[in-house]
Amino acid sequence: MEDLHTNRYAMEEEDHLDLKQEIRRYLRFWPWFVLSLVIALIGAYMYVRFAPRVYQTYSKIKILDKSDGLELPTAAFIFKRSNINLENETEILTSYIMMDRVVRRLNLNTSFYEEGTIRISQQEGLPFEFTQLVHPDSIISSSSYKIKVTEKGLDISNEKDGINMSFNTHTTTSKTHELPFEVDLGLLNKKSELIGRTFIVSFRPIENVALGLKSRISVEPIGKQSDLLKISIKGESKALSEDIVNTLMAVFDEDGINDRQLISKRTLDFIDDRFVFLAQELDSIEVGRQDFKQRNNLVDIKVDATLGLEQRTKSEEEAFQIEQQLALSRLLKQSLTENGESGLLPANIGINNGGINELIANYNAAVLNRDKFLNSGGTNNPIVQQAVAEVADLKANINRSLANYVNQLEASSQQLETRNDRFSGKVAQIPEKEKLLRAIDRQQKIKESLYLLLLQKREEAAINLAITEPSIKIVEHALTGNSPISPKSRVIYLGALVGGLLVPFGILYLIFLLDSKLHSKEDITKINPRIPVIGEIPDIKKDKEFIFEDPNARSILAESFRILSSNVDYILPVSNDGKGKVIYCTSTIKGEGKTYVSINLSLALSSINKKVLLIGADLRNPQIHAHIHEGKDTPGLANYLHDTNFEWRDALVSGFDKHPNHRIMLSGTIPPNPAHLLTNGRFTKLIEEAKEEYDYIIVDTAPTILVTDTMLISQLADATVYIARADFTEKNLLKFSKDLSESGKLKNMAYVINSVGASKSYGYSYNYGYNYGYGNNG
Repeated sequence: MEDLHTNRYAMEEEDHLDLKQEIRRYLRFWPWFVLSLVIALIGAYMYVRFAPRVYQTYSKIKILDKSDGLELPTAAFIFKRSNINLENETEILTSYIMMDRVVRRLNLNTSFYEEGTIRISQQEGLPFEFTQLVHPDSIISSSSYKIKVTEKGLDISNEKDGINMSFNTHTTTSKTHELPFEVDLGLLNKKSELIGRTFIVSFRPIENVALGLKSRISVEPIGKQSDLLKISIKGESKALSEDIVNTLMAVFDEDGINDRQLISKRTLDFIDDRFVFLAQELDSIEVGRQDFKQRNNLVDIKVDATLGLEQRTKSEEEAFQIEQQLALSRLLKQSLTENGESGLLPANIGINNGGINELIANYNAAVLNRDKFLNSGGTNNPIVQQAVAEVADLKANINRSLANYVNQLEASSQQLETRNDRFSGKVAQIPEKEKLLRAIDRQQKIKESLYLLLLQKREEAAINLAITEPSIKIVEHALTGNSPISPKSRVIYLGALVGGLLVPFGILYLIFLLDSKLHSKEDITKINPRIPVIGEIPDIKKDKEFIFEDPNARSILAESFRILSSNVDYILPVSNDGKGKVIYCTSTIKGEGKTYVSINLSLALSSINKKVLLIGADLRNPQIHAHIHEGKDTPGLANYLHDTNFEWRDALVSGFDKHPNHRIMLSGTIPPNPAHLLTNGRFTKLIEEAKEEYDYIIVDTAPTILVTDTMLISQLADATVYIARADFTEKNLLKFSKDLSESGKLKNMAYVINSVGASKSYGYSYNYGYNYGYGNNG
């Protein structure tokens, strides 16, 4: 139960987050945050100051329904649903064809800029006379020309083509050149304002400009139940953007009007073609009638209508109508046959057949629909192929319907002729000459009535052409906001503020996240909460004395080791046998400061008038001799362990004159088999004898993770001081020392943290009343 409670306590400690401590360690680096914030705000100011100003221009249009006023009320009318497909209209508005027309109308493939000190700004035009000499379609590659206005004249260059020309006057007409334009500043009153300024003229292919404009134009409906569309574009030049939007609306309106006028134009062309033939036929009939009267000496003939006048008149009227319909049908059939490319047919020319008239209307609508799809898609497009097939089907239906209609008329005509033959028997007294004259008159009347009918239809078509309704209604012409939409200073400054804080925070977070070093007492207690920390040795600068040589010293070093010596006493077992206490000083790896702590701990105990013996038991890498200026081969522990006749007291040295009660046994000559020497029994004998003469025996042992020397003699210690170094010892190495303590391999273990304060990032301040810095303690 005790182990379970301990584990739970350890987990809680490990999961606990000290928010105040986390904030403090980030605030240690406040200059980084200030510097990053200043740089970010300066960058934001420079961007806002010199970035191009982009404005949004928009307009609103209403798509007019072509069927307004022509259809009966339907469900769509009752529920106020429009028959307009806004998606189709949007696609047409943003189609390449529309963009190409706008580019050509505004000559957008020639653009103008002014070069400033920091940036280049787009202009609607140049502030002087500019004449383009090349046709827009002849521009097949992009090129740009710089025009620099100087006091003497003009300097024009093109780096791509290697052109560099100078003009001694402010006009390019002063000498022969191959430039694609002419410029002239001669007539300007404010010529002095242009001196020193540089302008750029850029030429680009129409296709590239149209595609770029297509990507910039945005068209979207105002609402779900609305017929309004919003057209918007972003650009640097307000005037140029407004011209583009207004021109697009005009081009789109013209396209819709042209679609509606196509049928009227086709009808006019058809009637004009037929007028020529009808005029010739009428002239021929009139001349024939005149010749017939002259040859037969006919001036005035009274018609005998006493027998069958009503029947004959009615029959003749019916024959006249049938002949008229036959003529119109043949004319229409001839037009359909001559129309090999499936163009538009004349509508409402007088055929009294509702089915044929409806087929002609459907056929014309299908032709217009097919032409629109052909303009926006290829011939292999399934929608285009379907539209072509529909036109062909309708054309075939018209042919069949006309053939059937002609057959019916011819049959009716034959029946009327048969009936007229019967009537002719009743009027046999009518002279043959009168009959021939009537036939001539009838043909003349048919042609005259047909001529008048076509003339009437032509006037109707002309009226429809003249009063064609617009396809859109402009709700708002192009408008541009006064404030630029880019750059947005508030958003940029806010982004700079956030970025200026997040960048150093992110860098520090990564540093802290990847940091695996031990830094403070809290790092140890999180991993090994049951092992006490009895001392924290501050970091000492290299230029300061870091050996406790003066027993009366009041330095940071002296005070910290006095505290350590007092805490060591608390962990030593209580005994009344009067023998000295054995304290081991060890660490996990080399470089954590165990020799440094061993020497100063022994000196701290000696400063309170205790007899202290310091033994260098790290036989593989001895370091104590370097601090007392003794030779590495000075006889010591290794000599004693190896030579049974060697007296250990003969190896004692006094390394510090101000500590008369302090003695040191160095490691001696480095042996080839340290582990064997430490277990031959003489080290145990040494400890037992030293305990009789000294109050404290401080043993500087070997690192535990590298060799087993320390574990071989660990049972002789009364307490084990385990040294860890801040900013040096890996946290995962603490688990190794924890295992040594829990398994009993090291007795009565306690931690001492060396070089505390080396890392200010963790916010720990062990202030003993003095200022101290970093020192590399061995």
